[in-house]
Amino acid sequence: MEKSELRRKVLNKRKELSNRDIVNLSDKIIDLLINTTLYKNANYIMTYIDFRNEVKTEKLIKKSLEIGKKIIIPISLTESRELLLSELKDYDNELTTGAYGILEPKKEYIRKVSSQILDLIIVPGVVFDKRGYRIGYGGGYYDKFLLNISKSVPKVALAFDFQVVEKINEEKHDIPVDYIITEKGIVKRANS
Repeated sequence: MEKSELRRKVLNKRKELSNRDIVNLSDKIIDLLINTTLYKNANYIMTYIDFRNEVKTEKLIKKSLEIGKKIIIPISLTESRELLLSELKDYDNELTTGAYGILEPKKEYIRKVSSQILDLIIVPGVVFDKRGYRIGYGGGYYDKFLLNISKSVPKVALAFDFQVVEKINEEKHDIPVDYIITEKGIVKRANS
Protein backbone atom coordinates (compact mmCIF):
# COMPACT_ATOMS: atom_id res chain seq x y z
CA MET A 1 0.00 0.00 0.00
CA GLU A 2 1.24 3.51 -0.84
CA LYS A 3 2.40 5.65 2.10
CA SER A 4 -0.29 8.29 1.52
CA GLU A 5 -3.01 5.63 1.34
CA LEU A 6 -1.77 3.92 4.52
CA ARG A 7 -1.52 7.28 6.30
CA ARG A 8 -5.10 8.17 5.31
CA LYS A 9 -6.45 4.77 6.35
CA VAL A 10 -4.81 4.85 9.81
CA LEU A 11 -5.74 8.51 10.44
CA ASN A 12 -9.37 7.65 9.65
CA LYS A 13 -9.24 4.73 12.07
CA ARG A 14 -7.73 7.00 14.73
CA LYS A 15 -10.51 9.57 14.15
CA GLU A 16 -13.08 6.90 14.98
CA LEU A 17 -11.72 6.46 18.52
CA SER A 18 -13.87 7.98 21.25
CA ASN A 19 -12.24 10.45 23.61
CA ARG A 20 -12.66 7.94 26.42
CA ASP A 21 -10.87 5.23 24.41
CA ILE A 22 -8.02 7.62 23.59
CA VAL A 23 -7.57 8.52 27.27
CA ASN A 24 -7.77 4.90 28.48
CA LEU A 25 -5.42 3.52 25.83
CA SER A 26 -3.01 6.46 26.27
CA ASP A 27 -2.89 5.86 30.03
CA LYS A 28 -1.91 2.21 29.45
CA ILE A 29 0.79 3.25 26.95
CA ILE A 30 2.22 5.97 29.22
CA ASP A 31 2.25 3.58 32.21
CA LEU A 32 4.23 1.05 30.14
CA LEU A 33 6.72 3.77 29.13
CA ILE A 34 7.14 5.11 32.67
CA ASN A 35 8.02 1.62 33.90
CA THR A 36 10.83 1.10 31.38
CA THR A 37 14.50 1.43 32.29
CA LEU A 38 14.82 3.77 29.30
CA TYR A 39 12.47 6.22 30.98
CA LYS A 40 13.80 5.74 34.50
CA ASN A 41 17.38 6.44 33.35
CA ALA A 42 16.47 9.49 31.25
CA ASN A 43 16.91 13.02 32.57
CA TYR A 44 16.21 15.04 29.40
CA ILE A 45 13.15 13.73 27.61
CA MET A 46 12.00 15.19 24.32
CA THR A 47 8.32 14.55 23.69
CA TYR A 48 5.67 15.78 21.33
CA ILE A 49 2.47 17.37 22.62
CA ASP A 50 -0.43 15.34 21.26
CA PHE A 51 -3.03 16.61 18.82
CA ARG A 52 -5.64 15.04 16.53
CA ASN A 53 -6.24 11.80 18.45
CA GLU A 54 -2.58 10.95 18.98
CA VAL A 55 -1.53 9.04 22.09
CA LYS A 56 -1.96 11.66 24.82
CA THR A 57 1.28 12.90 26.37
CA GLU A 58 -0.01 15.32 29.03
CA LYS A 59 0.18 12.68 31.79
CA LEU A 60 3.75 11.78 30.74
CA ILE A 61 4.81 15.43 30.76
CA LYS A 62 3.23 16.31 34.11
CA LYS A 63 4.46 13.14 35.83
CA SER A 64 7.99 13.71 34.50
CA LEU A 65 8.09 17.33 35.69
CA GLU A 66 6.74 16.24 39.07
CA ILE A 67 9.62 13.80 39.61
CA GLY A 68 12.31 16.23 38.44
CA LYS A 69 12.91 15.16 34.85
CA LYS A 70 13.44 17.84 32.21
CA ILE A 71 10.87 17.95 29.43
CA ILE A 72 11.93 19.24 26.05
CA ILE A 73 9.29 19.94 23.43
CA PRO A 74 9.67 20.67 19.73
CA ILE A 75 8.51 23.87 18.08
CA SER A 76 7.87 23.58 14.33
CA LEU A 77 9.71 26.22 12.32
CA THR A 78 7.52 26.20 9.23
CA GLU A 79 9.89 28.23 7.01
CA SER A 80 12.84 25.86 7.31
CA ARG A 81 10.83 22.74 8.27
CA GLU A 82 13.03 22.27 11.31
CA LEU A 83 12.37 21.64 14.97
CA LEU A 84 13.47 24.12 17.62
CA LEU A 85 13.79 22.51 21.06
CA SER A 86 12.52 24.27 24.16
CA GLU A 87 12.40 23.25 27.82
CA LEU A 88 8.89 23.17 29.27
CA LYS A 89 8.47 23.77 32.99
CA ASP A 90 4.71 24.26 33.41
CA TYR A 91 2.29 22.42 31.12
CA ASP A 92 -0.79 24.33 32.28
CA ASN A 93 0.54 27.89 31.95
CA GLU A 94 3.29 28.06 29.34
CA LEU A 95 1.58 26.73 26.21
CA THR A 96 -0.45 28.24 23.40
CA THR A 97 -1.66 26.99 20.02
CA GLY A 98 1.15 27.20 17.47
CA ALA A 99 1.93 25.87 14.00
CA TYR A 100 -0.48 23.22 12.69
CA GLY A 101 -2.72 23.73 15.74
CA ILE A 102 -0.20 22.01 18.04
CA LEU A 103 0.47 23.41 21.51
CA GLU A 104 3.88 25.04 21.89
CA PRO A 105 5.45 27.52 24.33
CA LYS A 106 4.31 31.13 24.40
CA LYS A 107 7.14 33.42 23.21
CA GLU A 108 8.17 34.37 26.76
CA TYR A 109 8.56 30.70 27.72
CA ILE A 110 10.80 29.58 24.88
CA ARG A 111 13.94 28.21 26.52
CA LYS A 112 16.11 26.92 23.69
CA VAL A 113 18.17 23.81 24.35
CA SER A 114 20.55 21.73 22.27
CA SER A 115 19.57 18.31 20.96
CA GLN A 116 22.90 17.10 22.43
CA ILE A 117 21.40 16.97 25.95
CA LEU A 118 18.60 14.56 25.07
CA ASP A 119 18.71 11.06 26.48
CA LEU A 120 15.25 9.89 25.36
CA ILE A 121 13.18 10.99 22.38
CA ILE A 122 9.46 10.30 22.06
CA VAL A 123 8.64 10.37 18.36
CA PRO A 124 5.15 10.96 16.95
CA GLY A 125 3.85 9.29 13.82
CA VAL A 126 0.83 7.90 12.05
CA VAL A 127 2.01 4.40 11.08
CA PHE A 128 4.96 2.33 12.28
CA ASP A 129 6.32 -1.00 11.16
CA LYS A 130 7.95 -3.68 13.28
CA ARG A 131 11.38 -2.57 12.10
CA GLY A 132 10.77 0.90 13.58
CA TYR A 133 10.15 2.77 10.33
CA ARG A 134 7.43 5.38 10.45
CA ILE A 135 5.06 7.38 8.36
CA GLY A 136 4.55 10.83 9.83
CA TYR A 137 2.33 13.64 8.66
CA GLY A 138 4.44 14.31 5.60
CA GLY A 139 6.29 17.43 6.73
CA GLY A 140 9.69 15.77 7.14
CA TYR A 141 10.47 17.64 10.39
CA TYR A 142 11.39 14.53 12.39
CA ASP A 143 13.28 12.84 9.55
CA LYS A 144 15.49 15.91 9.27
CA PHE A 145 15.84 16.24 13.06
CA LEU A 146 16.70 12.58 13.73
CA LEU A 147 19.52 12.62 11.17
CA ASN A 148 21.63 14.63 13.62
CA ILE A 149 20.85 12.60 16.73
CA SER A 150 23.33 10.08 18.09
CA LYS A 151 22.28 6.47 17.52
CA SER A 152 22.86 5.89 21.25
CA VAL A 153 19.85 8.08 22.17
CA PRO A 154 16.78 5.81 22.39
CA LYS A 155 13.91 6.80 20.09
CA VAL A 156 10.50 5.60 21.22
CA ALA A 157 7.18 5.81 19.40
CA LEU A 158 3.89 5.85 21.28
CA ALA A 159 1.09 4.36 19.17
CA PHE A 160 -2.22 2.59 19.35
CA ASP A 161 -1.86 -1.06 18.37
CA PHE A 162 -3.64 -0.61 15.02
CA GLN A 163 -0.97 1.93 13.99
CA VAL A 164 1.66 -0.84 13.82
CA VAL A 165 1.90 -2.74 10.54
CA GLU A 166 4.20 -5.49 9.31
CA LYS A 167 6.24 -3.42 6.84
CA ILE A 168 6.44 0.08 5.42
CA ASN A 169 8.48 0.82 2.31
CA GLU A 170 11.15 3.00 3.87
CA GLU A 171 13.21 5.58 2.01
CA LYS A 172 16.94 6.04 2.43
CA HIS A 173 16.56 9.17 4.62
CA ASP A 174 14.14 7.44 7.05
CA ILE A 175 15.45 6.90 10.57
CA PRO A 176 13.72 4.09 12.48
CA VAL A 177 12.64 4.30 16.12
CA ASP A 178 14.11 1.77 18.54
CA TYR A 179 10.90 0.89 20.37
CA ILE A 180 7.18 1.19 19.76
CA ILE A 181 4.95 1.18 22.83
CA THR A 182 1.28 0.32 22.31
CA GLU A 183 -1.47 -0.56 24.77
CA LYS A 184 -0.60 -4.22 24.10
CA GLY A 185 3.09 -3.99 24.95
CA ILE A 186 6.54 -2.91 23.84
CA VAL A 187 7.86 -3.77 20.39
CA LYS A 188 11.65 -3.64 20.14
CA ARG A 189 12.81 -2.84 16.64
CA ALA A 190 13.37 -5.93 14.59
CA ASN A 191 16.49 -5.70 12.45
CA SER A 192 15.72 -5.35 8.77
